Amino acid sequence: MGETSANRSDPVVGVLLAGGQARRMGGGDKCMLELAGKPLLEHVIERLEPQTDTLVLNANDDPARFAAFGRPVVADPVDGFAGPLAGVLAGFVWARENVPQARWIVTAATDTPFFPLDLVSCFMSATDGSYPAIALAASRGRIHPVFGLWPTALADDLHQAVMGGTRKVLDWTDRHTTVTAEFSDTHIGGSDLDPFFNANRPEDLAHAEALLAEDVPT
Repeated sequence: MGETSANRSDPVVGVLLAGGQARRMGGGDKCMLELAGKPLLEHVIERLEPQTDTLVLNANDDPARFAAFGRPVVADPVDGFAGPLAGVLAGFVWARENVPQARWIVTAATDTPFFPLDLVSCFMSATDGSYPAIALAASRGRIHPVFGLWPTALADDLHQAVMGGTRKVLDWTDRHTTVTAEFSDTHIGGSDLDPFFNANRPEDLAHAEALLAEDVPT
């Protein structure tokens, strides 16, 4: 069971990062590609929305293309492709303006359809009440810095870093108290899978489709 607003004292803003250039998918909005009959973005919304109080989409260019999803769309606050840190900063800016009482935002990639349903609660446990501490996801010995819990108290520091040219997530998090939350494999279609499996290439999407086709209740 994911953490919900009913058992949290502070609201958490969910930020879905869809600002990637998707070169290995041929460009365009990778999150709009279909998996099991619906866009990847819909799979991601279904997983993160119950774990947060508010959900926004970080994407650039015309926001109207996401109108059908009924979520606010916030663009990177810096020009050019600045990577996921710009998306975190966009989430901070949106939260400050719209949910000023929020002490945390949580980010998730929009090409990762099987990420944990207890992502936020595990992040919170990993911080062990420390504030402001950053929590990043890890699995199979790897850190997944796009999946993180970010204290809004660090918004101004991140703004300065991004405007100063910092682009790599770990270059910035290394300056602050940062913990990792380790997640075990998920079981789909008879296979053990990294929960942060992402559809980078067409063959990845085909693999996810095959797994879900096998994952039918009997």
